[in-house]
Amino acid sequence: MTDIRVGIATDADRYRNTDDTVWFQEPLPAATDVVLTGLPADQRFAAEIDGAATATYPGVYGVFPLELALPGPDGEPRLVPCAGLTWVGVHPDHRRQGVLTAMMRHHLEQVRDTSGTHVSALHASEPAIYGRYGYGLSSLELEVMLSRGATLTAPGLDADAGTVTTQMVTITDPGLPERMRACHRAHAESGEVVGSLGYYERICVTHPEELRDKEPWRVLFARRDGEDVGFAVFRREHKWERARPSGKLEAWKVVGAPATRLALLRRLVDFDLMGSVKLRSISSEDPVLAWAGGPRGTSSIETYDSLWIRIVDLPEALAARTWSAPCDVVVQVDDTAAPWNDGRWRIVADADGSATAERTDAEADLRLPVAALGAAYTGGGNLVGLVRAGQVTEARAGTARELWRALRTDVPPAAAVGF
Repeated sequence: MTDIRVGIATDADRYRNTDDTVWFQEPLPAATDVVLTGLPADQRFAAEIDGAATATYPGVYGVFPLELALPGPDGEPRLVPCAGLTWVGVHPDHRRQGVLTAMMRHHLEQVRDTSGTHVSALHASEPAIYGRYGYGLSSLELEVMLSRGATLTAPGLDADAGTVTTQMVTITDPGLPERMRACHRAHAESGEVVGSLGYYERICVTHPEELRDKEPWRVLFARRDGEDVGFAVFRREHKWERARPSGKLEAWKVVGAPATRLALLRRLVDFDLMGSVKLRSISSEDPVLAWAGGPRGTSSIETYDSLWIRIVDLPEALAARTWSAPCDVVVQVDDTAAPWNDGRWRIVADADGSATAERTDAEADLRLPVAALGAAYTGGGNLVGLVRAGQVTEARAGTARELWRALRTDVPPAAAVGF
């Protein structure tokens, strides 16, 4: 049997070479330390196998230190530490040898042993992979296309939106990573992730190879009374068709309360020489759909999976969020990848929004994979729907509804930025 050892990647170039081999994109000529911006050296991990090539690792993964916005008291989000799993790859020569399983086990054990961190999250390149390791799809995101000059109607927000001014800055402006992070932390919605400073420094790195007739990313800040209350990260692509301007504007993320986002979006659809505006990372019930007059008021909408969440320390994770209703349910949790979660738990949520999960020998009311709890953790992932889909099993009728009503939120979780 192959002996696979996982630990900190001590060779940055070898780590990068492995990623280049796995993802087979055009290699960037930038120095390795620039390519790895934002990914801390002590959060780069690699698998080793005796006899493997020395220019690459058999497998690699990384972790971005993040904060996850959870449902909090009075509907306000609460930020908690979260391990952002990223840069996951297995060298083609070492597939089907247990490398990914060894790295995932190492990651979950690392998270379990990290004080104050109880959940892991990721964006899945291939969704079928990560459900096997206990990750549940917690949110959806839309890619919405609007025409230039699109009318966004929101009479109840017009007065507030009118108090917002906008300021466009380049991605290379001094102090921009700090400014973006502070604004994002202050205005993150439940379900979003907020990065460490290094994450925003990474956003601000522009490689010439990534431009290709596009401008560098820019940031449009929303300001009220001299304070940043939101921002949009966007860039434009110059284009003409039949002597008419038909440029493309792409917004990677729009942050802020609804009135702030309305002001930002009205500015984005009003840039000169544009023909279309693509909005990424839009939540499944984002108000822009109502502002545009419904889905058919847009040019197009595409739906994708957004954040996948993995509960690593079940009792600590469930206690970290505010619950929406009381419940008292015994749950059989199936978790082979993190066996310390496997078994029966009595989950009790009180009227004040607090909850506990304790081991029990009582008969289970409900049986579910740990991925189902991850899917429902931020208020999405309807457990009743999963019963209907045959992925959650009730032993006592109505218990899925009871647990789901305690977990769900009034508004579905927001889409999370990529990492």
